[in-house]
Parts: sequence; C-alpha cells; structure tokens
Amino acid sequence: MARRSCDGPGLLEAFRAAVANLEAHVDEVNGLNVFPVPDGDTGSNMVATARAALDEAEKVGAGAPADRVAAAISFGALMGARGNSGVITSQILRGISDGLAGKRRFNALDLAAALREGSRTAYGAVAKPVEGTILTVVREAADAAVERAEQTNDLEAVLTTTLDAAERSVARTPSLLPILREAGVVDAGGQGLYRLFQGALLHLVGRPSAGAVRSRGAEPAKASTLVAHADEGFGFETMFLVHARPAESLDIDRIRLQLESIGESVLVAGDGRALKVHVHNERPDLVIGYGLTLGALSRVTVENLDDQARDMREHAAAVFGGDANSAVAVSLAGPAPAAGAIPAPDAGSPGRLPLGVVVVAAGDGLHELFEQFRMPDQLAVAIVRGGQSHNPSTGELLDAIQALPVEQVLVLPNNPNVVMAARQVSALAGRPCNVVPTRNAAEGIAAMLALDPGAGADANVEPMTAAARAVQSVQVTEAVRDARMGDRKVKKGQTIVLDPDDGLVAADQDRMRAILAATASFAPGYELVTIYYGDGADLDEAEATARRVGAEVGSAEVQLVRGGQPYYRYLISAE
Repeated sequence: MARRSCDGPGLLEAFRAAVANLEAHVDEVNGLNVFPVPDGDTGSNMVATARAALDEAEKVGAGAPADRVAAAISFGALMGARGNSGVITSQILRGISDGLAGKRRFNALDLAAALREGSRTAYGAVAKPVEGTILTVVREAADAAVERAEQTNDLEAVLTTTLDAAERSVARTPSLLPILREAGVVDAGGQGLYRLFQGALLHLVGRPSAGAVRSRGAEPAKASTLVAHADEGFGFETMFLVHARPAESLDIDRIRLQLESIGESVLVAGDGRALKVHVHNERPDLVIGYGLTLGALSRVTVENLDDQARDMREHAAAVFGGDANSAVAVSLAGPAPAAGAIPAPDAGSPGRLPLGVVVVAAGDGLHELFEQFRMPDQLAVAIVRGGQSHNPSTGELLDAIQALPVEQVLVLPNNPNVVMAARQVSALAGRPCNVVPTRNAAEGIAAMLALDPGAGADANVEPMTAAARAVQSVQVTEAVRDARMGDRKVKKGQTIVLDPDDGLVAADQDRMRAILAATASFAPGYELVTIYYGDGADLDEAEATARRVGAEVGSAEVQLVRGGQPYYRYLISAE
C-alpha cells in the first residue's frame, strides 16, 4: 500500500534512521577527502551536525507535528554545525524546515518542495557555489523528487527517486570538478547526503539502516576558552528554548528588544517557530515569565553567576597561587564549562571592553601564543579549541562570543574549514561581529599583530586580513594514501608540504628534502622564518630542522616555536 503522508513522529523516526546510516558510513565519507592528508573530517563534521539536529528534535516531545520536528532539526543543526560540510548540511535542513512550515503532516509533493527549498537555501548560503559538490547533489536530487512527486503521491516512490538521483549525482561529481577527478574520488559531502537519504528510505521500507545511533554517553567537552572577564555584577543566567504556539510566529526583533529592557548579554537565535534565549539579569522570574507569554518553554536553566564567578576566582587562586581577582585568563583542566557560563558583565560596567577576539586554535603551544595578545584594559581574547578534524560548532563559537565582556567581536577561524561556521555565527552574535578569514595559525598571529585595539571590528578587518595574506606559509604532514594532486603523484607515507589552500608544494620520501624544497619556494624578501612544531616532532628533531632551514635561507632569522598542532608535523611561515 502506498504511503501518502508522514507526521511528526514519522519524520523523527526517519531522521533518526538517516543519522544512524550516516554515522555507520562516517569512515567511508572521511576517506573521500580530496587531499591525502591524515585529517579528512567531512564525514565527522556532517555526523556531528546531524547528531546535534537529532538531539534537538528528540526534545520536542511525542506527538509533535511535522513542522515542529523539522524546526527543531533545523535549529539543532544550526547550533551544532561543524566545518563547511556541516554548515551546508545545516542550511539544507533549514530550507527543508522552511518548506514544511505550517504542516502537521506532509505528503510526497510537500517533501519534494521542501527538498527544493533546502537546495535553494544551501546555494544562497555559499558566496561562490561550486558544482560537483554537495550543492549539486541536493539540487539534482530535489529536482528529481519534484518531477516524481508530480506523478505520484507515494512517499516511498518519491524518496526512492530522490536517493537514485543523489547516487547518480554523486557519481558524476568527478566529471564536474577536476580536483575530484585528479584525486580519484567522488565528493565527500555529496556522499554524506546520499547516506542520509538512504537511511531515511531504509526506514520507510521497514529495513534497518547499516547502524544505529549510539547513545550519547558522556557529553563531549565544550570548546575550551580563555576569557578575560569582569569581577562582579553577574546576577543570574537564564536560558531556555521557546516554541511558538500553533498558527503563531515568534517576532525575533521584538523579543530581543523586550529582553534587552530587562536584562543584559541577550542572545536570541533561531526563527519564527523556535528560539534559543539567553539573558543575564537579577530577576530570572521576569525572563521566564515573559517567555511563557510567547509559547511553550523547554530546556529551562537558571544559573547563579555570582557563585560561578566566585568559584572561578577561587580556582584561579589555587592554580596561580596569587590574587584571584588579577587572573584575567584561566584555562580549566578536564572538561571545560560551556563558554556561556563565564558571562560578560553588564553593558556599561567598568569591565566591559570595546573589542574582543575569538581565536580558533589547535595545540597547547598555539594557545599560549594567542593568549599573550590579551590586554586587560584594552582587548579580551577567547581561545576556542579546534582545527583540523575538530572543527568547533556554530554553538561553541557563539558561546565564546557571548562570554566575552565586549561591545564588538572579531573571529579568527585559522582554518578554511571553520570560516563558514564563523560567518554563520556572526549573524547570531547579537553584537557587531566580523570574521578575519585566516587559514592557519601563522596567518592568525600575523593578523593579531596588525590589530588596533582602539579601532572597531569593521576597521580592523581589512588591515588584519592584509597582514595575514602577506605571510607565506606551508604545512608539513604525511600522505595517508596514494593520490594525484594536480599533475603530480603522491605515494602513501611520503612527506607532503601544502600551501594554505591545500595546494601541493613539495613531496618526497625524505622529509628534510621536502621541507627544504618548500622553503626554497618562498618568494624572496622575507626576514623571518618561524617553524611551529607539532605532533610527531620532538624538540631535538625540530631544532635539527631549524638548523637545516637556517643554513638554506641565508640572512633571514629562523625561530623555533612549540605549536603542538595535531596532524601537521610543522607549520612554517616566512615574513
């Protein structure tokens, strides 16, 4: 018998199966990384994003209509999006949610139209869409779904057509994108989307997916932050999700204005159907009472921030053995608290600074370097753990932004795969927020050196970006598989040296020859070469490398710095 419609519980079950199927194939998707580097994470980022979406959807309650489930999926994906693939996936899910707005149940044509809206939303989120990627796959799958839905009302038939079209589209991606053809792989993001569709169809036809969604178990540690913050006047932090009543829509701007009239550090993120609210004030009852006038509340939490501040000061005193009130940056051992738990002081308080920077960095040494840019009276800095294979989510970046006691914020992603999430979060920040699109930590440090703490975020973007791009940099790692990169073949186990856009600079079985070939490719005129050594390189090896590089670069100074970055043995910059 043909299945004509699907309700909210059915949508949730189908999405649960879709996530399980993607999770079961995460290694497959990760293995499709174009570049033969040991940090392919497209699958991991998509799983993390989809898992966050599922976690949110599970909270709407049994019997919720389809549009509420879809809205929760969209909101969870928005806040949990990691990496470029995760951000695009979140935009697809957002468009699908928009397409199902107002529908307690949906039919095959509704589904097809929602998929097409997902495609449009994803394309609109990318400044320069590239064909041969997940964007092509969702567009072609959605077009096929619409064509089939105009012929039949059978959901199974339409979803089968969607899956078949996605499979064909993925197979064609190498013909559209030369870099895929050279690497001998299909697009990883497109394959991940195919696995999501496949899981949903397997559920619809009553067959188990290849895997089951694993229990969350222990919560992963939130992004670790180093935050300059004030000493008093915190009050309470109130957070909740509010869901609009049937046939009503939440007015985000009006809600934000009202909350700003009764509190500080206000965050309102989401859409007209569901919002995440975050407020600091002395009267959490007023915040919750107002929330109840808007719709149904869930995930309500109230934290006494004065207690948290006292605990943080006491911890700082124990760690540093000095006056806790003078400790403007504390890094907690073990799982870090959510960045939002270290609140910004109220607007207008003496501790509020005009400018702050959120920096994404991997490796303890790099963390320490960026921490040194803090200026207690001028500049607050939050350092978010992340980088290759561990891209911070939109929510983690947002937590770090909200924690800064500042009027304006700059974000340094220090990784091409974090730029989209950083730009997405800038629209949710609730204060002026700009992204300086740094591609690695060396560019990030150059950007920080060019920062003028007396200027605003807008005024700093151009000079900081220019300073970052003026640095020549390469990263040294090992190939994890045979591959073709451009017109060159790379063998598994070879040392490969990549530029900031992952272009191949050098490859050799001998690590030192590869490094020297890469440094020889630097344009002349630089005066300083900095070698950041990471995982896999001990101090003795790093010093030997610095000596060999120094012998080759003539009069330029060579300095050695512990970076501690994973996967990349060395990050080398010239300026």
